[in-house]
Amino acid sequence: MDAILLPLTIGVAASAATLAGGLVALRLHDRIPLVLGLAAGIVLGVALIDLLPEALEMAAGLYPPRIVLACAAAGFTGYMVLDRALAAAGRHMELWRDHLGPGSLTLHSFLDGMGIGLAFQVSPAIGWALAIAVLTHDVADGMNTVSLALTGRRPALARRWLLINGLAPLTGVVLGLAIRLPQTVLALLLAGFAGVFLFIAACELIPRSRLRDPRLRATIAPAIGLIVMLAVTHWAH
Repeated sequence: MDAILLPLTIGVAASAATLAGGLVALRLHDRIPLVLGLAAGIVLGVALIDLLPEALEMAAGLYPPRIVLACAAAGFTGYMVLDRALAAAGRHMELWRDHLGPGSLTLHSFLDGMGIGLAFQVSPAIGWALAIAVLTHDVADGMNTVSLALTGRRPALARRWLLINGLAPLTGVVLGLAIRLPQTVLALLLAGFAGVFLFIAACELIPRSRLRDPRLRATIAPAIGLIVMLAVTHWAH
């Protein structure tokens, strides 16, 4: 019974952390350029310091590093093509385009939760290690989801995506306890998400932050976010 209750409890905590981060971002909506810049640095950190190294470690002995990096490049390119295709489709598709960024972060939160459920099936020690790593950056996930939704100046959309993202980790834990995802698939999936997050940070968040506030602080904010994510990841591991 404890083997099920413990991961579920952690899933509830991860959902709460995501909601807390999003509420902070909503409260600071009048400072959206700085929030966007900070979120950009955090998303870069998630991609380069968290997801990509974890994918390479998980793929050791299964795939050469070149294959893992190719999946990251495919994630970057695939997201870019989808984003540009929706933009070129006309204004009637703009609403769908606004959902891309928050949707990808929500899917990442869901996979985080599923990873916790799968890890606890292997051993409690591995489950706790992954849970700590997930909990430490779930606050950032909530902030990033709201920040991306607010780029279209739509607070209602940001609140809806925050609620969905808040439920994603717990839903992932439940599914992770029910199924077993092969490590061969998970490693490449993590690499693909790293590429997606690189595009979101470098091609969406940073340019929009700079456009709305050309002052130096808009440049410093991503650097601060990256340093914060580096510290959080170092502490988690």
